[in-house]
Amino acid sequence: MSTALIGAELESRIASNLFASLASAARHDQPYRNWRLQGVFPEPVARELAALPFGPVELGGVSGRRELHNDARQYFAAEVLDAHPVAREVAQGFQSPAVVRAFAEATGANLDGTYVRIEYAVDQDGFWLEPHTDLGVKALTLLTQLPAEGQEDLGTDIYGGPGDWRERSAFEWNGALLFIPSDRTWHGFERRPIRGIRRTVIVNYVTEEWRAREQLAFPQSPVTSR
Repeated sequence: MSTALIGAELESRIASNLFASLASAARHDQPYRNWRLQGVFPEPVARELAALPFGPVELGGVSGRRELHNDARQYFAAEVLDAHPVAREVAQGFQSPAVVRAFAEATGANLDGTYVRIEYAVDQDGFWLEPHTDLGVKALTLLTQLPAEGQEDLGTDIYGGPGDWRERSAFEWNGALLFIPSDRTWHGFERRPIRGIRRTVIVNYVTEEWRAREQLAFPQSPVTSR
């Protein structure tokens, strides 16, 4: 089978998994509407993602916002797509019109004309994130988890507002937290010990106004649901 056919087959499997994961997602309406997904990627893809050879960000004692370490962050873009086929195949899956349409129909988000941005986050002890909303040029946020053993308490913290902690999402293998950014979608990561390396795949659809074009999987190709 040719490389192109293998890529198309895996893209199709990724799409099929996303459809099933969205269809069975549990919707929560408080403190804002969000969805909890399971089985986001085919199991072989999830395992391959967890094995990507990216090291943790060296914090230097500074954390609270991801942009403080922009120079060390990894994206499924440019040379990463060329060096790691699974990264390209996942990015192509989220670029698929059928997948874009499925997310739009499930959430009500208007994604046409946005761009796929996928960050592969590798966090270590000392990492934390202050509550924030993602409001602005992000049209959808999907936080997918690839935990190691003993990391059950490393899920995303959800707030009713700054300083109003409500719950912590489960940090389940190949699960995800999904929401449409608004002025209510407060989330973060409370200070707590991280044993080993915390790996997450952060998928956003972002608008044309996104300035860091080098972070986009396909910066010349906005998505469409048609």
